[in-house]
Amino acid sequence: MPWFAIVTPNLSRNDPCPCGSGRRYKHCCGVAQGAAPQRAARPGMPGPHEVGALVAMIQQGRVHQAEEAAHALLRAHPGVGMIWKILSVALVRQGKNALPALRKTAELMPGDAEAHSNLGSALLAAGQWAQALASLRRALELRPDDADTLIEAADAARALGHMEEAVALYERALSLDPRSPHVSNNLGNTYVALGRLEDATRCYRAALESHPQSAELLSNLADALRQRGQLEEAIELSERAIASEPSLARAHNVLGVCLGGLGRRERAVECLRQALALDPRSVEALTNLASMLRELGERREALALYRRAVELDSNRPESHCGLGHSLFELRHLDEAAESFRRALTLRPAYPPAQLGLAAALRVQGRAEEAEASCEAALAGAADDAEALVLLAELRADRGRFDEAERLLERAITLDARCSTAYCSIAAHRRMTRKDTAWLSGAQSLIGGPPPLRQHIALRYALGKYFDDVGEYDSAFQQYREANELTRRYGSRYDGEKLAARITRLTERFDAGFIRELQSRGSPSERPIFVVGMPRSGTSLAEQILASHPEVFGAGEVRFWDSAFGVVEKTGLEPRATAALVPGFAGEYLARLAAAPEGAVRVVDKMPANFLYAGLIHAVFPRARIIHMRRDPLDTCLSIYFQNFFNMSPYGHDLEHLAHYYEQYLRIMSHWRAVLPATALLEVPYEALVADQETWTRRMLSFIDLPWDPRCLDFHRTERTVITASRWQVRQRLHSASVGRWRNYEKFLAPLRRLAQT
Repeated sequence: MPWFAIVTPNLSRNDPCPCGSGRRYKHCCGVAQGAAPQRAARPGMPGPHEVGALVAMIQQGRVHQAEEAAHALLRAHPGVGMIWKILSVALVRQGKNALPALRKTAELMPGDAEAHSNLGSALLAAGQWAQALASLRRALELRPDDADTLIEAADAARALGHMEEAVALYERALSLDPRSPHVSNNLGNTYVALGRLEDATRCYRAALESHPQSAELLSNLADALRQRGQLEEAIELSERAIASEPSLARAHNVLGVCLGGLGRRERAVECLRQALALDPRSVEALTNLASMLRELGERREALALYRRAVELDSNRPESHCGLGHSLFELRHLDEAAESFRRALTLRPAYPPAQLGLAAALRVQGRAEEAEASCEAALAGAADDAEALVLLAELRADRGRFDEAERLLERAITLDARCSTAYCSIAAHRRMTRKDTAWLSGAQSLIGGPPPLRQHIALRYALGKYFDDVGEYDSAFQQYREANELTRRYGSRYDGEKLAARITRLTERFDAGFIRELQSRGSPSERPIFVVGMPRSGTSLAEQILASHPEVFGAGEVRFWDSAFGVVEKTGLEPRATAALVPGFAGEYLARLAAAPEGAVRVVDKMPANFLYAGLIHAVFPRARIIHMRRDPLDTCLSIYFQNFFNMSPYGHDLEHLAHYYEQYLRIMSHWRAVLPATALLEVPYEALVADQETWTRRMLSFIDLPWDPRCLDFHRTERTVITASRWQVRQRLHSASVGRWRNYEKFLAPLRRLAQT
């Protein structure tokens, strides 16, 4: 909106300005009609003809001459505000910096409302909102009912986040011109920022009465209705906006979000891609498209879009938060936590980032920090259902299942469509046929349809329910659907690659190579490694050992996979590999530094460390490795039935499971052959369940610790467990899970060849 003003005779203040701006003359190039330079010049002042000549030059478009003439006149009369005012117009017309001239005008004409209004307009256009608002407030003191100044002051206040002041200013402007669509629209935008969506809707509808085909107004109203949950009308309005102005990116963006809200995600993605094609630098379109792709399982493309959004605007906390969620889902936990922290630096009280950070810290094993972040989120949003679910998960990690269930029930009361609450309830206890309300709620959510991640989790939860109540055919149907849905994430199991890796390990890590590396190894006996297939009893073994007063359970320490990646880069050359050993030892022991001082032994129960037993023994020759073995059919079925956070793609297909298990047998057979008996203890899960005390004594003797009866009451031990077995390890040992595969025998043809292993 043009902002400059100057005395120009022979034009009515309400006539269109000759500058072509479309504004009324009184708010563009004029002041009060007849403020004529007709008076006789006072001593030391320019004559009327001199000022009139400058005005004529402006009117004739001779702005460069007007600028030069104004400068010449100011050399003789530097304290005349009107000349500075004319100079500012000449500078503006040429696209030059007029701010110094406008400031001088306001200084010399302190009682001139237009001088302050013009300066305020220029400062507003320059993004200097605080100074702009100060000048515009002064102009309104002098002329309170100037509609254009009211609007610009409201714009400045809104830019500064002074939303209540902006509302008051817009309403005053609207009282002067009730049919102004511009004011109604801006007032509506301000109400949206305040969360007053009903008021915003009223403003947009009022503006549309005079401009029913305005694509911008239609789109704004659609977005307000979307936020109120009126998605169908919002879609209709967005489509009208697109029909009126097909190139309006915002309309496509709003339409895409509305369609996504109704579960029509493929069509939503098309709309959001169109919005991005029309405006490639739209951070809002980038993040909305990324969020929709996350819901469809396209995690890597979503990650790239979030990164692009952060590059375009690094000060938008929503983009960092979305990036954090994508990184978390792809298991990049350190980067995810950093993204959430960056979002919180930008907006300290931001519950989505606080919850995201809590989730990342939880998986990293930093339970106290995770709970603090979750509590901070609840402090700002006490009725946030997802925050209650995460707090419940943290309570369950510590074995406080009753408290967790109360939190989950509260979450469902607050939000009946909170799918994560339903899934958590199923994971924390044994379901019964009395759980009819739970079953009805979970099944209704499936029909939503929910986003892919939630859909998968609900299928696993329903599988758990039917398994618990003995409806095995229904259970397997749910689990199969969950695994088939998981494969949509696009991760592919490469059996040939795994087999080749096992071959490299067995060929290189022979007894001689391991002995050669041991010469650089650490003498520490502190680490204890519990390895095996997932769901083979590794969490149980850790819980039993961690019940000993001299043992600390560290959970799954992420280290050896990346360490072996470094070794592979050397080509497994003996000298280069040996040179890495001391560094590995020091770095790994540093990872265990959080263990209490009294912990003589620290248990790392990362199951997949079975791949690296040779490297582990080379780095820590005196450390002990406990290998948990379980019936292969029970093991594979339990993996198939579990919604793992970090499961490799092999776990979602029975054929792939069988192949992976065979490679596991192959590498473990090799380690038995090359590692000394003093380094590796085989513990059959079924034998441990049948005779807990005998096998517990064997494990304690193996790690050179005295017997302690507290290990038999492992289920009473208070500690944090975040693995899928956290509920099971807090129950007394029983044999119900032994031979469980027989309930599903007719579905397990791909696994039958493992029965002989």
